[in-house]
Amino acid sequence: MVNPSEFIKQHIRTVPDWPQAGVQFRDITTLLQDPKIFRVLIDIFLARYADAKLDLVAGMDARGFILGSVVAYELNIGFVPIRKKGKLPFTTVSESYELEYGSATVELHTDACKAGDRVLLIDDLIATGGTMMAGKKLLERLGATVVEGAVIVDLPELGGSKLIQESGLSLFKVCDFAGH
Repeated sequence: MVNPSEFIKQHIRTVPDWPQAGVQFRDITTLLQDPKIFRVLIDIFLARYADAKLDLVAGMDARGFILGSVVAYELNIGFVPIRKKGKLPFTTVSESYELEYGSATVELHTDACKAGDRVLLIDDLIATGGTMMAGKKLLERLGATVVEGAVIVDLPELGGSKLIQESGLSLFKVCDFAGH
């Protein structure tokens, strides 16, 4: 029997020198194109969170939307998008952070969650951890409890997963890749 994490890892495409020279980009779109692989991926998350007593799933822009909305639907709970600055039409709170290649800002509607909500924060990948930490801060600013962060891929050498865990947030990773 194949280990589900290894199965997923084997189907992630590596794109060399993108978005800049020296970077090995881990492309998860190959997981989404094949219905069997996509189902295995979603089932990994569902098995983990089936009994977690969550109120919401929050997905990070943009690939976290794909995973998060499907997981929320299957768990029969709401989904909250955390978007790049300027993309949400209602009143927002924002958080800026550093990326591997610069800086960015994400936003969340002020009514996206309420105090006491138990939220799963999901994205496709952890590199430096800035994106997930910004999402965590936004949700907590609105009074939610971020129960766990979840990703498909961890790039441990870039230090993001360590940063997230040091912040007190538990992190679930489907697989990891050495190097970046």
